[in-house]
Amino acid sequence: MISDKRPYYIKQAWYRLQDFYVRRYLVPQLNSLGPHPYIIKPWYIELFGAPISIGSHVTLLGCPDKRTRLTVWSEKKDIDGIRIGDHVLISPGVRISAANSIRIADSCMLASNAYITDSDWHGIYDRSLPPATRSKVVLNENVWIGDSAIVCKGVTIGENTIIGAGAVVTCDIPANTVAAGNPARVIRELDPAREIITRKDRYGDTEKMTMVLAAAEKECLKGNTFWGWIRSLIAPGRD
Repeated sequence: MISDKRPYYIKQAWYRLQDFYVRRYLVPQLNSLGPHPYIIKPWYIELFGAPISIGSHVTLLGCPDKRTRLTVWSEKKDIDGIRIGDHVLISPGVRISAANSIRIADSCMLASNAYITDSDWHGIYDRSLPPATRSKVVLNENVWIGDSAIVCKGVTIGENTIIGAGAVVTCDIPANTVAAGNPARVIRELDPAREIITRKDRYGDTEKMTMVLAAAEKECLKGNTFWGWIRSLIAPGRD
């Protein structure tokens, strides 16, 4: 593993650059963005259409080979669009495409390449236009969508439920279950006796988490120098 050779102050400057990009280019495209977002490589995050609303403490990740896309496309104006709650994790390569309403509740986690859509985007017989029927998708609190899973139109997924990697969800999935396959089916129920710790539970204390992460980064980057960082860029090595 190649270690991070940046001094702590250089890494903080990098964070400030990303924050500037978010405020300058992403926020104007959103109806709202809650406080304390953690957005990495925002230049690989693409937004199109409206309305798109995002809650607080969201973790939104971009990547050059897995662009994250939130899209609303509809000729109608009275739509919910995309509504994302607090403490939601959206990994690189996630695509969320709304023609009417996609609601993602607090503490949901979307793994890389997951795709959520509320429309077929073309009619079965008239393929020149999107279908007239309006649908919606609802992910209730603390849902976990696995890598490359697809959530189709008209689906509601109950709280705490896990959708396995590569699953194709075409009908409602109840709460507190694990579903997998194509089409996705419930394969087990979660243990009601076990406590479920959500992202909101873990990261809700913003001040404490900021102090913990800052201390960890300072310790990890301790001893790094500006010229050592420059040398690592010119001739990278492995530790």
